[in-house]
Amino acid sequence: MSGPLRAVIADDQTLVRTGFRMILSADGIEVVAEAADGAEAVAAVRGTRPDVVLMDIRMPRMDGIEATRQIMSGGANETRVVILTTYDLDRYVYAALTAGASGFLLKDISPEHLVAAVRLVRSGDALLAPTITRRLIERFAPRDEAKADLHRDLSELTPRELEVLRLLATGLSNAELADRLTLSATTVKTHVARILSKLGLRDRVQAVVLAYETGLISPGGPSGTG
Repeated sequence: MSGPLRAVIADDQTLVRTGFRMILSADGIEVVAEAADGAEAVAAVRGTRPDVVLMDIRMPRMDGIEATRQIMSGGANETRVVILTTYDLDRYVYAALTAGASGFLLKDISPEHLVAAVRLVRSGDALLAPTITRRLIERFAPRDEAKADLHRDLSELTPRELEVLRLLATGLSNAELADRLTLSATTVKTHVARILSKLGLRDRVQAVVLAYETGLISPGGPSGTG
């Protein structure tokens, strides 16, 4: 990817936007717009086509969930949305992930981790906090029979790919997957890419949600095939 990373910051608190802008700008990330509510965020994304949007959930006029839904359904396929929240188990975070967000961050994140997270998402990966992703999805993911029927093509996955998907759904990183399966990181990335391609998914967040909604992995079930 060439050129500087471009970001939009959407938060109804001016102080939060200013702080994030300073952190990102200091690391060479260009903040092309700020938004104080969801409607402004949607307009900013359509006008600037950023690489990443840092999106607060609770904002006036239009919340971050609806803004994310509109952004991701509006053809901004190269734009990644990262949800900002003050709660690590917030039902609205799950709703935002299903709306198309590529992950979430707690607002008390360190400057170094914020920059690293934005760059990670821009690279095409999904931002999942392994320590809370499993609890979040287990708590709020419904079993969706319609999606289960829609994705009967899970049968197109090889046994190894199904194993990778099950473990991925527990919130394991690529490095942890590689360690668990005794594979190289490159091989794991290849498996994940093939899973996303075969199932028509944008990123691993969608893969995690799908694994629960189709019943491939059950809330409260084992953390993997071991």
